[in-house]
Amino acid sequence: MIGNIAHVCNRGIEKRKVFYDNNDYKRFVENLFLLNNISGKIRTTKDFFGGEKIPDREKLVEVLKWSLLPNHYHLLLYENVDGGILEFTKRLGNAYTKYINIRQEGRSGYVFQNHAKMVPITDERQFLYIPFYIDINPLDLIVYDRKNISIQDSKKAVNFLKTYQWSSYKDYFGNGGMEPVVNKELFYDLFDADPGSYQKELLNLSTCEVDKFKEEFI
Repeated sequence: MIGNIAHVCNRGIEKRKVFYDNNDYKRFVENLFLLNNISGKIRTTKDFFGGEKIPDREKLVEVLKWSLLPNHYHLLLYENVDGGILEFTKRLGNAYTKYINIRQEGRSGYVFQNHAKMVPITDERQFLYIPFYIDINPLDLIVYDRKNISIQDSKKAVNFLKTYQWSSYKDYFGNGGMEPVVNKELFYDLFDADPGSYQKELLNLSTCEVDKFKEEFI
């Protein structure tokens, strides 16, 4: 339904990698933009991140947050048209599976595990924690035990997030380059936040709280 918000995630079959190098990550992020068009994928031979003008879109969804790790992804989506989240998620999965099967010569079959998980954001605690959960997810790459991060380590962690290439966090707070994928203004409006307060809350947020929330809602 128009106006719905959902946390969408999926991981590789048998927890295998789905992103093997920067080309794979880049392809998925490009599809977050190019597949988000009601009439179908935008066809262009231009490098999406090369500064060339891309045709206007009639979007299925607004992408509010995204983060990619070697064997899974997380998205926060707002529905622009009825069924838009489901359609967009299917397009992403099908297009990326086809890409991997062609790129890895001789490969066939599924890349992702079953259907993507789509969790409607309706509970007040979901509004509070889901954006933070998606943003801090890449910390798994550098922090063994997120539950015991000190304040000093938290600052280092935030600096890492600002430079991690395959997440929308850097487009909100760092030197991005992929800003056209996300609708930052809508995110701040929907979640009643602003850049300053959001960063402060993320820095002070106990990752133990976030992980406990994950066990309840994700």
